[in-house]
Amino acid sequence: MAKPVIIICHLSFLLLILNANAFEFMVGGSGDWSLASTSYNQWAERSRFQVGDTVLFKYESGKDSVVQVTKEDYDNCNAASPIAKYDDGHSMVKLNESGPHYFISGLVDNCKKNEKVVIVVMADRSHRSPPSSPPSPAPAGEESPSPPPAGEESQSPPPAPATEDNNPTPSPNVATSIVTSFVYSIIAFVGSSLVFVF
Repeated sequence: MAKPVIIICHLSFLLLILNANAFEFMVGGSGDWSLASTSYNQWAERSRFQVGDTVLFKYESGKDSVVQVTKEDYDNCNAASPIAKYDDGHSMVKLNESGPHYFISGLVDNCKKNEKVVIVVMADRSHRSPPSSPPSPAPAGEESPSPPPAGEESQSPPPAPATEDNNPTPSPNVATSIVTSFVYSIIAFVGSSLVFVF
C-alpha cells in the first residue's frame, strides 16, 4: 500500500516543480478566439511570454480552428501548410521555444478580419552565460598584480540602467500560477503525509 502513495507523492512534487514558473495565458485576455475580439496583437504586445508558458484559445468546435503557421503564411492568411492545427474548441498551446509564433484562424475570411496573433516568446533566462572567472594566477617567475592600497577601491563599471528586460513585470495570470502552485503544494503535502500514515 505504501508504494502507490510514495509514487503519488513523487509525481505531485514533480508537477509542483514543473509548473512553478510557467504561466497560462488566455488569448486576448479572455481566451475568446473569434471575430468579436480583434485586438489580439495589442494584447500580445503587452504580455510577456516565456518558454514553457501556455496559451488557451476557446472557440466553437467545428466552426473555427487555430492554425500555427510561418510568418509568410500569417501575412497571407494561408492555412494550407500549417506547423500545427488545433480544432477541439479548447486548445491549449504550449510555447516551447523563444521567438515569434504565428497563429491564424483556420477560416480565411476570419483571418483576413484580424482573427490572428503573433506571440513573441522571450529568450529562456535559465541559459545565461556563466559569470566570468577570477583572474588566473601569474605564471611562475612573474608577480601577480597587487591589490589596491588600503582605503582605495578598485574601479568597477557602473551598474547597468534598469530596463524592461532587467525588471520584467509579472504576467497577467500570476494569480492563476500562484493558485496552481498552492494546489500542487497541498497535494504534495497530503501525499507526503500519507507516507507517514502507512
